Amino acid sequence: MIKIPFLRPNLVRQDTFTHYLSQIEKSRWYSNYGPLNTLFENRVLTEYYEGNGAALTVNNATIGLMLAINQSKRPKGQYALMPSFTFSATPLAAMWCGLEPYFVDVNKDDWCMNEELVEDLLKKLGDKVAVVVPYATFGTNVNLTFYKELHETGVPVVFDAAPSFGTTGSNGPFGNDFPGLIVFSFHATKSFGIGEGGLVYSADRELISQIRQAGNFGFSTNRETISQGLNSKLSEYSAAIALATLDAFPEKNQIRQQIYQWYLEEFRKIPKTNKEWQLQKTEGEIAYQFMPVLCPEDQSNIDFVKLLADNHIEGRTYFSPTCHQQKFFSSFERTLMPNTNNISGRILSLPLWEGIEKSEIAQVTKILAKGLEP
Repeated sequence: MIKIPFLRPNLVRQDTFTHYLSQIEKSRWYSNYGPLNTLFENRVLTEYYEGNGAALTVNNATIGLMLAINQSKRPKGQYALMPSFTFSATPLAAMWCGLEPYFVDVNKDDWCMNEELVEDLLKKLGDKVAVVVPYATFGTNVNLTFYKELHETGVPVVFDAAPSFGTTGSNGPFGNDFPGLIVFSFHATKSFGIGEGGLVYSADRELISQIRQAGNFGFSTNRETISQGLNSKLSEYSAAIALATLDAFPEKNQIRQQIYQWYLEEFRKIPKTNKEWQLQKTEGEIAYQFMPVLCPEDQSNIDFVKLLADNHIEGRTYFSPTCHQQKFFSSFERTLMPNTNNISGRILSLPLWEGIEKSEIAQVTKILAKGLEP
């Protein structure tokens, strides 16, 4: 019996969005970019991006990635450069857009795509690169300078920032003023969870306008399909939950950051654990989805997952296997993968959810310390 689950989603309570639902009954507008959806998009822009750029809701982040990649890709391009250390949705979205994933190794400290390798591939592949799709690993506030310059030179960039809504840095919320596209997930397991949904943000309002059109069957103003499209619209019911989540999110985010700090405190108390385990080098204030760590070099993450399970604690291994290690993606081109392979064998994702107790965090770290005993 699991006593400490890996995730325990905690969506907002019904009484916090009932007043939004009543507006749906009054308007009888249930989808198609309705008033609640518009209110949510506007609030995100005002409260998080100071009115810069534009934002568009989508019914899930994978559809958001597909729309963003398809709208951005260079017409003669073949490859979508991306890390292998990411969720399967990233390469799948590129494939749905008719592209081939080209997997790139990550840095050993922040676990994000190696920018020097990206530069090398751009020189090697030239116009064959259709789009670059970095991943903001586990919600970190990636420095966007390199990717902004890349996008402005004509190489489109679509950021998979699935877990990053609410992450902030010196430039404000993640993606602020970025001319490419940033795609966030609102899946129930994310820090900003509404059940299912997502958001696409860009400083380029025209680009968002084009994606909005593509997400509505490619319709023109007279409802004639004039470009490739699909249905990506978020329902008004989901928008109601999103608005209530926006109301509560500052507090929810603080709780998650506090739990992360509890983990750090507990790791420091156990010398062996503190010395042997490696944390991700991160930037900014993160809306933590879970607690990622690397186990010691000479040990396997699978052994620690079993150790935790034997003690009724659920751990996971995001992302192991990585994309290039999965049979379906194994035939695609890739760089050498020393860091990705190393991280894949050591990554362990620990429980972090609103409501978990400090004593339970201490229990998790003590079990991990036992795994280091000879």
